[in-house]
Amino acid sequence: MITAVVMINTDAHLIPEAAQAIANIPGIAEVYSVTGEVDLIAIAKVRRHEELAGVIADQVSKTVGVVSTQTFIAFQTYSTGDLDQAFDLGLGD
Repeated sequence: MITAVVMINTDAHLIPEAAQAIANIPGIAEVYSVTGEVDLIAIAKVRRHEELAGVIADQVSKTVGVVSTQTFIAFQTYSTGDLDQAFDLGLGD
C-alpha cells in the first residue's frame, strides 16, 4: 500500500465543503481540518504509485474550493509498536 500525505490550501469559505468532497474520493482514507499554513491534510492510500496521479492531480486538486496541494509520499510507516521495538535497549523493566 502506498501512502501519501496531501497538504491542501482552500478558499476559506469552502473548507467544510472541500473537506467532505475530498473525503468522498476513492483512495482518500482521511481528511483533517488543521491549523497552520494549510487548511486541510488528506491521507491517500493506493495500491500503486500510478494511482496517485488519478487521486491527487485528477480529483483532489480539481475539487471545488481547492487552491493548491503539496504531496508527500511516505517511504515507511511506523506504528507505536514499531517505535517501541526500535528503541528497546533490552534492559528490561
